[in-house]
Amino acid sequence: MAYTCQNCGADADDSRSLCNPTNKEIDDKFCGVATAEVCADKLTAMKFSCDSCGRVATDPEFLCNPAEIR
Repeated sequence: MAYTCQNCGADADDSRSLCNPTNKEIDDKFCGVATAEVCADKLTAMKFSCDSCGRVATDPEFLCNPAEIR
């Protein structure tokens, strides 16, 4: 069974490797979610940030106003 981190969208087969795992499919954007951290081992995978709220994500579709991190 695959798990997804509710903080950063990272995927893993082992829920223990994620900081906030769920086995439910995440349809919502990450913007506005009250979380303070991205999984430490996934921080380098964060390629986009939201120009509206500052959240980061691996893919632009997870953010409402994405901008590529340079």
